[in-house]
Amino acid sequence: MTTGVRRRMGVEERRQQLIGVALELFSRRSPDEVSIDEIASAAGISRPLVYHYFPGKLSLYEAALKRASDDLAGRFSEPHEGPLGARLLRVMRRFFDFVDEHGPGFSALMRGGPAVPAGGTRLLSTTSTTNALIDSVRQAAYDQILSHLGVEEPPARLELVVRSWISLAESTALIWLDGRRIPRAELELQLVHDFGALVAVSAAHDEEMGALMRRIFKDEPAEGPFVDLVSRLVGLAS
Repeated sequence: MTTGVRRRMGVEERRQQLIGVALELFSRRSPDEVSIDEIASAAGISRPLVYHYFPGKLSLYEAALKRASDDLAGRFSEPHEGPLGARLLRVMRRFFDFVDEHGPGFSALMRGGPAVPAGGTRLLSTTSTTNALIDSVRQAAYDQILSHLGVEEPPARLELVVRSWISLAESTALIWLDGRRIPRAELELQLVHDFGALVAVSAAHDEEMGALMRRIFKDEPAEGPFVDLVSRLVGLAS
């Protein structure tokens, strides 16, 4: 964290520093609990100077939220190399890295942002901004998954599968943060299994999804997460 030392910065450099400081503080505690005085102290500047760059805490929060959402969306970017199961597992590890590093901020983001004092228009503006950023992360994740599946115009069932899986990953992460009672690595693998299970269930109802399932699963190695899922299910059935 930046502390203590005062030095002159350009306007944009100072703004970026304040965003970074705010993000670090929000990663430790809920944004509701972080004051402008704390942000100013951590940045090594005065409280009035913070207001010179940002009209208030909410505008700084929204800027920090934008940087965090860009970072989170980037966690779904993965080279198109190797079997799909291994790719998705790497994505889930990076996703949970973010959740682990920014727990309180992630919770605030997914639950609609920090509490806002009564102020009508400002509350609606903040909620709208938060929702738009969340939607942009979800869309980036959705586009990345379709890209890995090699599908440009997804049929309705595939869209349902991918968007449902993204929502499942979000809710799983939020529940995990409340006590972290299940080892993280187990949840990462389970979410990849969940994706395979959603595809398989949809394939049981639709031949187009069946063809997609056969295509994406045919090159999975014996040690891959999708084959592991099948082995576990066969073991349960027997």
